[in-house]
Amino acid sequence: MYPGVKEVTPKENYILSVTFDNGEHGILDMKPLLDFGIFQSLKNQSAFNRVRVVFDTIEWESGADLDPEFVYNKCK
Repeated sequence: MYPGVKEVTPKENYILSVTFDNGEHGILDMKPLLDFGIFQSLKNQSAFNRVRVVFDTIEWESGADLDPEFVYNKCK
C-alpha cells in the first residue's frame, strides 16, 4: 500500500512539494501533464496554485486530481 498525501505546496514553474503520511517528502514536476485533458486548465498559474489535499490525494478546483500511488511513484 502506498502512503497518502498529507500536505501539498505549489512552487514556481509548476512544481509541487509533497509530504506523505509516512513522513517522506518529494517534489513533483507537473509540466509533463499540462498538455493533457483536464490538466490543461492548470496552465493558468492561479488555478495551479489552488491545489489542495482531499482525503489522501491532490486535487484542484477544476476537478483534476492525482492518485496517491501515482504521486508517490513520480516524486523525486
